[in-house]
Amino acid sequence: MRTAAAAGLLALAACGAWAADAGELARGKELFSKVQPACAVCHTLQAAGAEGQIGPALDELKPNAERVLRALKAGIGIMPSYADKLSDKDMRALASFVAQASGAAP
Repeated sequence: MRTAAAAGLLALAACGAWAADAGELARGKELFSKVQPACAVCHTLQAAGAEGQIGPALDELKPNAERVLRALKAGIGIMPSYADKLSDKDMRALASFVAQASGAAP
């Protein structure tokens, strides 16, 4: 029984999936507006009250958490990397919030 549970956890870790709790989502929402440069300056995301005009509208793009996390870590296009500004825990919280708020498929 333990082996099956461990295998399931390894499978989730391998594909980058994780479950966010309410505290993590709240932290992610806070970071969306407060990290510098703020995500809200460039991106539109209704749940955050953001109407940025530079980056893609996240409500339309509906990126999953893994996609957001990759962008936060490495940057993409003109978006800078946040690897030196946010901890891994904060990047995961922000990625979880964006995925959940935009309606991304789990």
